[in-house]
Amino acid sequence: MNRFSAIAAAVCLLSACVPVLAQTADEPPAIQSWAIRGQSTFVVQAHPAFRSPYEGPNSLGPSAAARETFDVTLFAGIRLWSGSEIWINPEIDQGFGLSDTLGVAGFVNAEDYKVGSRTPYLRVPRLFLRQTIDLGGERQRVDPDVNQLGGSQTANRLVLTLGKFGVVDLFDANPYAHDPRGDFLNWSVVDVGAFDYAADAWGFTYGAAAELYRGRWTARGGAFDLSQVPNGITLDPTFGQFQVVGELERRHEIAGQPGSLKVTAFESHARMGRFADAIQLAEATGQPADIAAVRQYRGRHGMSVNLAQQATRELGLFVKGGWASGDVEPFDFTDIDRTIAVGASLKGNHWGRSSDTWGMAGVFNGISRIHQQFFDAGGVGVLAGDGQLPHPGAEQIVETYYDVAVAPALRISVDYQFVNHPAYNRDRGPVSVGAVRIHVQL
Repeated sequence: MNRFSAIAAAVCLLSACVPVLAQTADEPPAIQSWAIRGQSTFVVQAHPAFRSPYEGPNSLGPSAAARETFDVTLFAGIRLWSGSEIWINPEIDQGFGLSDTLGVAGFVNAEDYKVGSRTPYLRVPRLFLRQTIDLGGERQRVDPDVNQLGGSQTANRLVLTLGKFGVVDLFDANPYAHDPRGDFLNWSVVDVGAFDYAADAWGFTYGAAAELYRGRWTARGGAFDLSQVPNGITLDPTFGQFQVVGELERRHEIAGQPGSLKVTAFESHARMGRFADAIQLAEATGQPADIAAVRQYRGRHGMSVNLAQQATRELGLFVKGGWASGDVEPFDFTDIDRTIAVGASLKGNHWGRSSDTWGMAGVFNGISRIHQQFFDAGGVGVLAGDGQLPHPGAEQIVETYYDVAVAPALRISVDYQFVNHPAYNRDRGPVSVGAVRIHVQL
């Protein structure tokens, strides 16, 4: 079976099974005991040739190129006792990112993983238990959704999550920029670029988290497993390398419009290298800087802010910013020490397309001076490494997309990104990247 027939079979299976098994959102707010839902996303992305006087092992290739990614996911959940939800998400993936997902710190497609395959393969990114404990207050309706059973809950509550899932399933969320299957595609727009969250090469990990909701406030905290080596496909089986994350959220209203502000902090403990040590070793040996050769058990930390604000019923605004330790290598996300992203999301009510969405965002990503010197000494990071960096500069990205509701379950988006100074290199680029995304969700 070739990859296209496998993709077609998966889509047919999803289309045939999910409508029969899923409970609909139109049901009354009775407690939903089980659900099976599904999604499929296809993204094709391309860029023309661009200026490149040199390139290195982690460079974005300068020749014109196009790549595609595909995934199909089943979301199966069951409630075995009061307040509980157990979810499993088997998924089929296929495809590659541009240049094997290398060469831009704020990479251009968050549907791309750090691994790729020409043939479809099966994995299980999520298998977790969620327990909600009501603590009083107004009773609220909970609509059925992906990884969420319908029912009700109290405004004040404690939510516990345990198992395998994504750290950013719970932390750093934003209603306007957090879902590469429905809004922006750029890594550093979807998530705060400096939030070096624990994950394997696909973006998921094992861990536990608690969320306490009290009125306008929510406090979140969790502990998660890091990968065995930075940017690795295997998680540390001993949990000896781990990360703790904390987040405080306050919901508010400005001029009668809802919004939220989140402050997130992380602390990682693992075998990581210091850039100064790698540069010193390179000067002694005459070889390119090798961060793996100087790794020792140490900590790395960072923090970020995430603001979402509804301006009108159709217009939403967001601002994200973050900072992380610039003297130690990033571990599991990407090569960003500081970042700021600003954007907007607009529904199409004004032109008679209320289910369509247009979005636009701008991002500035940066790294510390010693991080720049490491790249100039020939070092490579998670995604960046042009072999040299004599003229560093901030990575500047503009992204815009238009998402069309073709049918209740089908959406098609067009996306454009302009990347200036890819991987902080003023000698290469700029790069224009276009994409088409097809998303089915049932």
